[in-house]
Amino acid sequence: MKKKCCRIVLTGGPGGGKTTAADLYRREIGDKVVVVPEAATLLYLGGFPRGGEEGVRQATQRAIYNVQLNLEDAYSAHYGSRILLCDRGTVDGSVYWPGESDEFFTHLGTSLEKELLRYDAVIFFETAAVGGISIEGGNPIRIESTEEALLLDRQLKKLWSQHPHFVFVPHNISFIKKVNSGLSELAKIVAEYHKR
Repeated sequence: MKKKCCRIVLTGGPGGGKTTAADLYRREIGDKVVVVPEAATLLYLGGFPRGGEEGVRQATQRAIYNVQLNLEDAYSAHYGSRILLCDRGTVDGSVYWPGESDEFFTHLGTSLEKELLRYDAVIFFETAAVGGISIEGGNPIRIESTEEALLLDRQLKKLWSQHPHFVFVPHNISFIKKVNSGLSELAKIVAEYHKR
């Protein structure tokens, strides 16, 4: 019997290091894992607006949710039992939704509980904004201010921390130490998965 695909979400506020960690881990481990790209980045680079009126933001978040959902399912089907490292997950859009997080889930016909069940583990990279460090980092689609990054980070942590396998990687003045800490936690989760 084929082993079920393991899905691990790397999330956190903007500028936390999750994308860097995912790429480094994939390079180190090779074909045992595959990185599911961030749906929001794909859509924003493809022309979806970053802001606008409520209706525009709702349409954008609906699109991001559905692309994320289908990307994960497509990668799972294509790569079989490889571990999926998801650069963000379906819960993330709820904090970008114009309104309360609950409205996001209701609008999409789902729930926080259902979305959390999609994933085997969550590694949360706290935003560098916590330390007053710029989150810009050369990403052309990142438009959040330091204050917005802090707010998003808190909101995301509140939701994702309800997952039974939630791991928190705190801000560190040394980005390398922080990423290494996250990679160490990721390695532990992967080792546990392979014991099953």
